[in-house]
Amino acid sequence: MYIIPAIDIIGGKCVRLTQGDYSKKKEYHNSPLEMAKRFEDAGIKRLHLVDLDGAKAKKIVNKEVLKDIVQGTSLQVDFGGGVQSDEDITLAFELGAHQLTGGSIAVKNPEMFESWITRFGGERIILGADAKDRKIAISGWEETTSMDLIEFIKDYYAKGVSYVICTDVAKDGLLQGPSVDLYKEILQEIPEIKLIASGGVSKLQDLEELQKTGVYGAIVGKAYYEGKISLEDLAKF
Repeated sequence: MYIIPAIDIIGGKCVRLTQGDYSKKKEYHNSPLEMAKRFEDAGIKRLHLVDLDGAKAKKIVNKEVLKDIVQGTSLQVDFGGGVQSDEDITLAFELGAHQLTGGSIAVKNPEMFESWITRFGGERIILGADAKDRKIAISGWEETTSMDLIEFIKDYYAKGVSYVICTDVAKDGLLQGPSVDLYKEILQEIPEIKLIASGGVSKLQDLEELQKTGVYGAIVGKAYYEGKISLEDLAKF
């Protein structure tokens, strides 16, 4: 299982939100690059970088941060947040993103999202599947759709997506443990999918539980920033 630290950016700084709420923002570090270097030094290979300003603006805002991390580290960066046009996805890959995560766009503009899968390949486009009561949630989780989570993933898996980041909105940022049963169910239904668990990790045991489910990766954010899990713990995986 890959450990994939998350760096969320507002105003060029590392922050975390609770349940996607911009009013519940906490700043952790002024330099995303320095934070990324810490992860790299611990032997971590991947990074989940989210442009929260971009998610609001519906276009890439913090492009310098992406560029600095790609040029300043060897981390494989998956980038998301506000990428909603062909110009933006081209820019993200030109800046050195290894993969790109699309969530709301996969719901609101499936034709464009499918064209990206065709153009860049299913290995480079990650489906962001955020769920609230097993229904897909979009637009920073302010909007819940009637789409069933597992059917949504199945549909895009059939269209060529290899990777899915699945966040249970009810768990995100609360440090109350991940949705292990939900991830088990997804993998029972779609065993070949490279499933990345996101949300709720609060301690080392949570990561051990996730590893047993067979998920491809686990995103760690607040648990590290709040000192619940050390870099040494993360390096064990």
